[in-house]
Amino acid sequence: MSDARSDVLHLGCGRKRIDGAVNVDVAKVVAPDVVHDLDQRPWPFRDDEFGEVLAYDVIEHLQDVVATLEEIHRVAREGAIVRITVPHFSSANAYTDPTHRHQFGWSSFHYFTGERDFAFATSARFHRRATRIVFAPTLSNRLVHRLANRYPDAYERRWAWVFPAWFLYVELGVLKASE
Repeated sequence: MSDARSDVLHLGCGRKRIDGAVNVDVAKVVAPDVVHDLDQRPWPFRDDEFGEVLAYDVIEHLQDVVATLEEIHRVAREGAIVRITVPHFSSANAYTDPTHRHQFGWSSFHYFTGERDFAFATSARFHRRATRIVFAPTLSNRLVHRLANRYPDAYERRWAWVFPAWFLYVELGVLKASE
């Protein structure tokens, strides 16, 4: 198990190490603090060890999204903040990168918050703090960004392929009290 002193776990750090965090990656070449394949569970950390988990551009590469969120839930404390970025399904990058196994929509993480039907695939629970559909920074996308985030279901049903998004930012809070 980990003897980490940091309260922040940075999953799949790649070349974007964060000073003061426990940086984890499978690639030794990026010199992470912990070399570990995140598809291998359990991860080498104690239960309730972290107050913040960062998963930027990593979950789409892993085999099992549900098992990954369950493992994040295990290593995070009650009330911990989980910050995630993943490719939106309308982004060309979601399909261009041959290592991407998953694409995501506005409500993909609602299955872990209980905001959607069929949220029974796991008992790991989070509350949604924020979800944002993010677009490439262009003048025309400013308006699209506002409308897509105000009316995400309508955007994804009718407009996502006309005005493709770039990625999703999701912020979750860990819930454990009801376990």
